[in-house]
Amino acid sequence: MKATILLIEGKRSDHTSFAMGLQKKGYQVQAVPNGSKALECLEAFDPDLVVIDASSLRTSGRRICQSIRKLITGLPIVLIADRSQETSEKAGADSVLYLPFTVQKLANRIKPLLPVDEMNLIHIGPIRLDLEQRRVRCMGKQSKLTPRLVGLLKILMEHRGEVIERGKLFSQVWETQYTGDTRTLDVHVSWLREAIEVDPRRPRFLKTVRGVGYRLDV
Repeated sequence: MKATILLIEGKRSDHTSFAMGLQKKGYQVQAVPNGSKALECLEAFDPDLVVIDASSLRTSGRRICQSIRKLITGLPIVLIADRSQETSEKAGADSVLYLPFTVQKLANRIKPLLPVDEMNLIHIGPIRLDLEQRRVRCMGKQSKLTPRLVGLLKILMEHRGEVIERGKLFSQVWETQYTGDTRTLDVHVSWLREAIEVDPRRPRFLKTVRGVGYRLDV
């Protein structure tokens, strides 16, 4: 799974873009020309990390960082700046790089801010499930899950688009042959909706198929 990076950089004839270099390093890159465009596509693109090339924008990057933090807490931000610009502490970024530097140095700074073990990650649509840390991130929300909720979401993600019968889902998550009372499953589904849905009462992803079971649409 390729890590996704939102790159905010202005178009200047005297400034080299980092987009191509990051793509060659194996990242999926979405480049936007300013902070406003970044905020517009942040939810849809749902990046693993944001790179703000403040030097190309002729700004400190502080307001852009603050705006991103308001939408998504915990999203890593790397700031590219000139020596004359503000430090990362003032700008609110996780890491700062001062020009000039190579794309390799930028990649080295990005790598520690990304999930350590991608083998423990399941990423489908806007939903990212970290099996080791038991965390899920979706549409700007990040939540810690119980082991049962992790198991439930994992099965739904692995069978996305499929209707899974309530009894079958219950027996797999709870590892039991008894499926006479699956009300516990319904409670866990409601908790899972609290974690991944913008409006849990009107679920966009985790759908109830009346009389049958549940389906994850992404």
